[in-house]
Amino acid sequence: MKVAMVASHYPHAAHLDEFVSRVHQVAEAFRNTPGCLSAECWVSAAGDAVISTVQWESEEARNASLATVGASALDLAYDAREARPREIQHLVAR
Repeated sequence: MKVAMVASHYPHAAHLDEFVSRVHQVAEAFRNTPGCLSAECWVSAAGDAVISTVQWESEEARNASLATVGASALDLAYDAREARPREIQHLVAR
């Protein structure tokens, strides 16, 4: 069963370009993990949110992928560069 994650990030305007670059790097890392079907970076039309989407072939692939990317040297930290907390949705295909 396919699963997905949609994460909404809200960087301060001064950090938008840097944040988009970070999300592209993380998406590339996800795409390189087994079972990842897609990983993309989107920016809201208003430019106030960066949305990352990742889709996997199974829950097991998602869990392994999250562990691999989480253990990487990528900048994943939530910090003062973001205006408000991230919103993460986990989805299951039906």
